[in-house]
Amino acid sequence: MGGGSNMLFTKDYSGLIIHNQIKGIEKVEESKDFLTLRVGAGENWHKFVLYTLKIGLSGIENLSLIPGCVGAAPIQNIGAYGVEVKDFISKVEFYHIEERKFDKKNKIECNFGYRDSIFKKSLKNKVIITHVYFKLNKKFNKVISYGTLKELAHKKSTELKAEDISNFIIEIRNSKLPNPENIGNAGSFFKNPIVSSSKIEKLAKNYPEIIFFKIDENKYKVSAGWLIENIGLKGYRKGDAGTYDKQALVIVNHSDASGKELLLFSNFISKKVLNTYDIKLENEVNIY
Repeated sequence: MGGGSNMLFTKDYSGLIIHNQIKGIEKVEESKDFLTLRVGAGENWHKFVLYTLKIGLSGIENLSLIPGCVGAAPIQNIGAYGVEVKDFISKVEFYHIEERKFDKKNKIECNFGYRDSIFKKSLKNKVIITHVYFKLNKKFNKVISYGTLKELAHKKSTELKAEDISNFIIEIRNSKLPNPENIGNAGSFFKNPIVSSSKIEKLAKNYPEIIFFKIDENKYKVSAGWLIENIGLKGYRKGDAGTYDKQALVIVNHSDASGKELLLFSNFISKKVLNTYDIKLENEVNIY
């Protein structure tokens, strides 16, 4: 376990829990345009992002303030604001528990997908990630085509820097996402569903305000937060379990809800979405 920021326990766990605290950031390869860093899996993700900005690198600034540790990044293929971490990972090192040996996978072998990887499939619960290699840009290539980031280009009178994007995203996240130190939550509880072009055409006809993003000619990503909010469940509460009043995609524990109660509440949300839009939501949070 890293930071435990993407987990929900629904019952007592009787097994062994290992807290990964492997630290260290090492420069391993450098060229004119790129620098590759080997990073310990126990490093705090956001602090690592800030470190890359401090030494003049860019690429992962859109992933600022995502909770958790570096080792979780490839497992989940974390992403936000038009960027996925897979685009900057070159290799992942791990310890194979069953085979009792250290091994590694390159980017292709990691089989990255939307919030997915080999570490959530064939290697799930079989390995402990020790280090992640990041190939980052020395030259800044901004990604601001996603949602509210478009506003940033109009706000800034001077040329944008990677730090500007990071600061803007930190501001956005702090304004609409609850601090887990103040109110229990695991961030976005559901993945944004992927639908076909025919499905999005039907949805857009019935719900003109629907928020979606084109992936390719036949795949569209729909905002799960919008789906939930549109059926009146933003800020909805059942007992101590509820959706956050500023972001419907986040399920919060207002006080003493058990893990089982939170799971039941998430199932209630999923059922409502399925009945309304014929879309099945998939959990982003890992359930134990």
